[in-house]
Amino acid sequence: MRILLAMSGGIDSSVIAYLLKEQGHDLVGVRFLLWMDPKAPAEAQILSNKCCDAQSAARAKRIAKDLGFPLHTINLSEKFKREVVDYYIDECRKNVTPNPCVRCNKIIRFEALLELMDDFGCEKLATGHYARIKKKKDPAGSDYFALLQGKDELKDQSYFLYRLTQKHLSRIIFPLGKMRKKEVYSLAKKYSVPLDAQRYRESQDLCFFPEKEPNEFIKRYLGRSIKHGDMVKPDGIKIGEHRGLPFYTIGQRRIGVGGFSKPQEVIGKDVKNNLLIVGEKGSAKVNKIFVRDLSWTAAKPMENSRIKLKCRTRSLSPFKTGFFKYSGQKGVFSTESPIPPSASGQSLVLYNGNEVIGGGVIFECK
Repeated sequence: MRILLAMSGGIDSSVIAYLLKEQGHDLVGVRFLLWMDPKAPAEAQILSNKCCDAQSAARAKRIAKDLGFPLHTINLSEKFKREVVDYYIDECRKNVTPNPCVRCNKIIRFEALLELMDDFGCEKLATGHYARIKKKKDPAGSDYFALLQGKDELKDQSYFLYRLTQKHLSRIIFPLGKMRKKEVYSLAKKYSVPLDAQRYRESQDLCFFPEKEPNEFIKRYLGRSIKHGDMVKPDGIKIGEHRGLPFYTIGQRRIGVGGFSKPQEVIGKDVKNNLLIVGEKGSAKVNKIFVRDLSWTAAKPMENSRIKLKCRTRSLSPFKTGFFKYSGQKGVFSTESPIPPSASGQSLVLYNGNEVIGGGVIFECK
């Protein structure tokens, strides 16, 4: 089989290259050049985009050469800036907590790669995601492709893939979905993947700024519009001053206040009055999570029906059980017991057992 392989140069895609070649497949490698922040400090520029730095590029080229398959480099920096970075900046400006990785996975990674498949005459697309795709039958007896959690619960990436459709899933394979990370490291050793263990750093979180945290990036692009304001308790009593609402998210505990007998955390934002609302850790609870922009991996559940499911509001957060009901592009997840609120802009992903059935973007909790 001729397979298009997404080659970042990291350990996962490198191991996949050896696995698929060993299985006798004909490979075509593709790596992307993504946007790098031109406003970042000069000393930080050497780190470049965490997903496509020089070290990863060199590793990808070496493996492609050793295994004898072509490696194409595609410049998607403009599209990435427009679809992912600008989206992130705009959402931060609205004082929500965006999840650009979900958007990137669909629009940049999979849609761009699937478009290239026909150009290179490939039958399938392989990526290093820790998730699984399995052919199943729906209640009517028709075949469909189910998106399942990866075997490694600590690396499972199914949460980020909930916007993939049947069109996507029918053409994708995830060779690492049934493996644990330690198995991948063992295979890397077996295949002598050129990897400096002391220098190697997996790309995690947001890749388009060189710093570990987003605050400096937000400051660079929203600096003039960010306003300091009061930090208050739920009863309105002022306890301090915040540095700007975009720097904070629901549940955040490092907020620069002290003198309390119990830890404090962000429990809300009053955008109209520029107030950051802070309460005792675990004090805020909700029973309903409202979502918009719904997307389904297979057939839609019946509208206006109360369906028992479980959900995640962060990639590896504990599952929450409850009932989901939707109409059109909006829905509400009602939990079986009170839970901490989630940040607007994050994704709520719905699971039926270990299968992702869809999800949406959180816009309110109460």
